[in-house]
Amino acid sequence: MSTTLRVAERKDCGRLLELVQELALYEKAPQEVTVKLEEFEDAGFGENPVWKAFVAEDENKIVGFALYYVRYSTWKGCRLYLEDFIVTESHRGKGIGKLLFDAIIQEAKDKGYNGMNWQVLDWNQPAINFYDKYAATYEADWLNASFSKEQISKL
Repeated sequence: MSTTLRVAERKDCGRLLELVQELALYEKAPQEVTVKLEEFEDAGFGENPVWKAFVAEDENKIVGFALYYVRYSTWKGCRLYLEDFIVTESHRGKGIGKLLFDAIIQEAKDKGYNGMNWQVLDWNQPAINFYDKYAATYEADWLNASFSKEQISKL
């Protein structure tokens, strides 16, 4: 296996969304993925892109990706936020996740960000074990809160 990493391109968006669906199935929430391909492409490659990603390819097929954006903390400053990080099931355990995660960490270093954040489900022990190898810190005191587009329209 010869895995290569590169920066995601617009032409990758269809495959990235397939992997997003795979991740959503794994996380037991496939119905939560509502973004359309056009919206996803525009958000990454349109006039005002808000996300960037690294993709891992094996034999010219994308088998994993790490998608991030910059968030601003009034307490900490600019931080990299890792939104999605997945390696397709058939390619797990081959070091691809480490390649992607290390690329994200290097991006945070190269850009001079004041840190990096991401979420992991409390039952996802394989992911927690992976992050533990990096001595990650987990924040138990915070709850995630959100509004859907429909909720916002009613406010």
